[in-house]
Amino acid sequence: MFRKQLFDTSRGRIVALLQRSELTVDEIAAELTVSPNAIRVQITAMERDGVVERVGLRPGTTRPSQLYHLTAEVEQLLSRAYVPLLTHVVGVFANHLAAAEMVDVLRDAGRGLADQLLGGKRPAGSIESRVNTASELLNQELGALTFVEKNGGYTIRGHGCPLAAVTGKHPAVCVAMEQFVSELVGATARECCDRSERPRCCFHISDQ
Repeated sequence: MFRKQLFDTSRGRIVALLQRSELTVDEIAAELTVSPNAIRVQITAMERDGVVERVGLRPGTTRPSQLYHLTAEVEQLLSRAYVPLLTHVVGVFANHLAAAEMVDVLRDAGRGLADQLLGGKRPAGSIESRVNTASELLNQELGALTFVEKNGGYTIRGHGCPLAAVTGKHPAVCVAMEQFVSELVGATARECCDRSERPRCCFHISDQ
């Protein structure tokens, strides 16, 4: 549904063309039978928003024309391979590893992701500031929509779950995120996720 809604827009039609190949403004305009100026306005906005980027020049009869392609981030968002592959990888681990080994693997994955985002640095500041920073990183880097509650400790609670397609089949994946949040905060986090029909993230951190 999301892909259909996207590609039904003018910006989406440009994205669909650039998925196939690098194109100039004039080439996009010809494909969509609109004026180059109309495409130029769209491309300028898409470049500003990080959707497309310049990739080189195409020689022309009078002067070269700028080529554009999709940014790597957008190509990843449009890919349909990540979720099915991740689901199968986790399933293979679950079938071949003992429960305790599975937990260890997932915790290692959570630590690795946190190390990547923190750049080797350790969390600093008060526990409250570290929890708020962790919530911001979940939102900015993983596409979560979380907020912080203070209730005899701190709870990072999500409006949804960025890994909902996987946690529905493999709830143990929440262990990786639990470790991820623990590393970001520098204190023990305990997952309290809602894994019902519409999964929602939840991590409780004691202020002790």
